[in-house]
Amino acid sequence: MKKKIVAGLLTAVMLCAAGCGNGGVTVEEPAAETAVPAEEAAEPEAEAPAEDAAESENAGSGMVVAFSQMEMNNAWRVAETGSIQDEAEKRGVELIYTDAGGDTAKQVSDVEDIVNQKPDVIMMAPREYEGMAPALEAAKAAGIPVLLLDRETAGVAGEDYLAFVGADFYWEGQECAKKLVERFGTDEEVNVVQITGTPGSSVAIDRQKGFEEELAKYDNFNIIATQNGEFTRSIAQDAMANIIQANGDKINAVYGHDDECAIGAIQALKAAGMKPGEDVAVVGIGGFKDACVCIQNGEMDGTVLCSPWFGPTVFDLCEKIVAGEEIDTFIVNPGYMIDSSNVDEYIPDAF
Repeated sequence: MKKKIVAGLLTAVMLCAAGCGNGGVTVEEPAAETAVPAEEAAEPEAEAPAEDAAESENAGSGMVVAFSQMEMNNAWRVAETGSIQDEAEKRGVELIYTDAGGDTAKQVSDVEDIVNQKPDVIMMAPREYEGMAPALEAAKAAGIPVLLLDRETAGVAGEDYLAFVGADFYWEGQECAKKLVERFGTDEEVNVVQITGTPGSSVAIDRQKGFEEELAKYDNFNIIATQNGEFTRSIAQDAMANIIQANGDKINAVYGHDDECAIGAIQALKAAGMKPGEDVAVVGIGGFKDACVCIQNGEMDGTVLCSPWFGPTVFDLCEKIVAGEEIDTFIVNPGYMIDSSNVDEYIPDAF
């Protein structure tokens, strides 16, 4: 059973501690309104539902929420930030926004500055799994609940932070491994290259673990090289170019921890005169439009959707937190494999 916590109670406990020395998320549908009897509908009170509807549209008015973004270096991050900013504006929520520019120390400093502004809730997309403790401690001391978005950090949900909202990164890695098994089968020997994401991030840790543990079930698959791609296309391209120089035509498949890594690998393969999708299978994670175009062109076998559209869900959660309602400490943002069978249907929504 998932652990639950009453947000209002957690905040009270935090305040006490200060004085005494964590291809979208499922959102609960509102309960259906009870029908109003005909005789009551004629009374003046019948106008109330219209007022309630207007009030609902501005449910977040007066609420102050902060969002600490780790960086804005790719389409996924841009889409995530845009989703949160758009939803805040729609609901009349005052949003405090910071961008750490890929610097963990700056993100800690950003959150400490945010704490001084006393928002109702802090949302944070942590750059690394380790290193965010000072930021969480500052928020806890001030009694401000923290929601972790899309990446986890060291700590205990319900104690060091309130909840985590994001994808199942381990499952995403598993799905990429399964896609390669689907293509190659379990008989012929397959040499795989892995281009990883930011070292130390929960995303890279879990996507690597899920992929490697799933692939280990099959004796014919071998991971012959693993290099860091930093979730960045240019860095991934350089890493893949180095691997190609060392391994040449031994490479049968590439797994990128995100689509930026996968596309960077594709560019390196092309530069080396190899044919991605034909000579070498390529899989990634994200659901980027560029990756979908690669799938349509036959250069990529598939990408697992990791939805960046957090806005509606996280602000639903913020409203519950401020109202003192309970929420799960782990809210999964489900995805699915995008490949040649469904890419045309998905691509209009790609980012």
